[in-house]
Amino acid sequence: MKKSVLTRYRVMAYVTGVLLVLLTLGVIAKYGLHVNGADKFTTVIGIAHGWLYVVYLVFAFDLGSKAKWPVGKQLWVLLAGTVPTAAFFVERKVTHELEAQFAEDSPVAVKA
Repeated sequence: MKKSVLTRYRVMAYVTGVLLVLLTLGVIAKYGLHVNGADKFTTVIGIAHGWLYVVYLVFAFDLGSKAKWPVGKQLWVLLAGTVPTAAFFVERKVTHELEAQFAEDSPVAVKA
């Protein structure tokens, strides 16, 4: 597996996570605090998060299939984009796991 597969997953995990946190704050401002203009913000962020979450799903599924994860783990990673801040924690755990795997797979230079 190429490291670029992990990198594009990581980028989308952060983008999706940030948008979901912003969306959550927008919903709180709109419905909880009744802030004027929050409905437009919530609409724009909601649409952006929705479309980019689909891209996140594609990249996360690609990563999981190439890493040969079991179905349960793959679902866990896919659903991380739906819980505010979960994408950050799941991304960190997956990255540590796979970077250790990359380190094991890479050849070690022998000094003469």
